[in-house]
Amino acid sequence: MNNLRPHFSLTRRAGGFVFVSGQLPFDESMRIVEGGIETQTRQCLDNLQAALITEGVGLTDIVKMMVWLANTDDFWVFNGAYAEYFPDTPPVRSTVGATLAVPGAKIEMEAMAWLGEDRN
Repeated sequence: MNNLRPHFSLTRRAGGFVFVSGQLPFDESMRIVEGGIETQTRQCLDNLQAALITEGVGLTDIVKMMVWLANTDDFWVFNGAYAEYFPDTPPVRSTVGATLAVPGAKIEMEAMAWLGEDRN
């Protein structure tokens, strides 16, 4: 039997952290959203937020982000949309170019969020 879902956990707790698996710009129907890097960035961040909420945390609890861009020429447009979600104290972040596994995806993001209260 062929399962159409990849084999991984959406979130995992370890120590004082929540790790969120790489999020692609899927909509509720598990289809890549139409549009450019700005639209896909927002969808990935909305998906990350939904995953974090299941663990009782939110975007403001993210301390580390990893971002893969299918086209590094999209960096500055991505960065502008990303900044809208983290206006004050953004998490540390790495952003690299990569060939993504799902056709049509321009971006993938994963996050690590802190569960504790002593973040700075």
